[in-house]
Amino acid sequence: MLSKKLHEALNAQINAELWSAYLYLSMSMDAEAKGLKGVANWFYIQFQEEQDHARIFMNYILSRDAEVTLRPIAEVRTSWASPLEMFRDTLEHEKKVTALINDLAAIAAEDKDYASSNMLVWFIDEQVEEEESARGMITACEAVEGNKFGMYMLDKELAARTYSQAAPLASSND
Repeated sequence: MLSKKLHEALNAQINAELWSAYLYLSMSMDAEAKGLKGVANWFYIQFQEEQDHARIFMNYILSRDAEVTLRPIAEVRTSWASPLEMFRDTLEHEKKVTALINDLAAIAAEDKDYASSNMLVWFIDEQVEEEESARGMITACEAVEGNKFGMYMLDKELAARTYSQAAPLASSND
């Protein structure tokens, strides 16, 4: 059984994951409007991944015989000056999400809720990857800053990124 504190925090995390999805969808639409189809693709995949993360938390809450409470999603920014600004915002946002996941892990540890602690390990690892990916994109954008051909090539590279369903969801489909 989930403690009241952890249950509420997990439901809040669902909202945070859906807000993240909404943010990345907004970034995707902004990039698309600016003709950066590859950047738009990169952020659209981020949108899909964040939806997966929310679903993992929802599935987990339900598996613990608790109720999922969906809350309104707050408004997100809709325009950025450049892909570099988008990726810098992405890194800052992912650092906040990492802090939220770490807070969940601390609550689970305090509760001695080993099942929740185990489930959260996947998210802890995922956040390391998310921050590393954002830092890599910042580096790539900085490398081509002011170089239209470089941005064109980077955009083409980002167009090749494909979506892979989050492992915890893929294994539940068997």
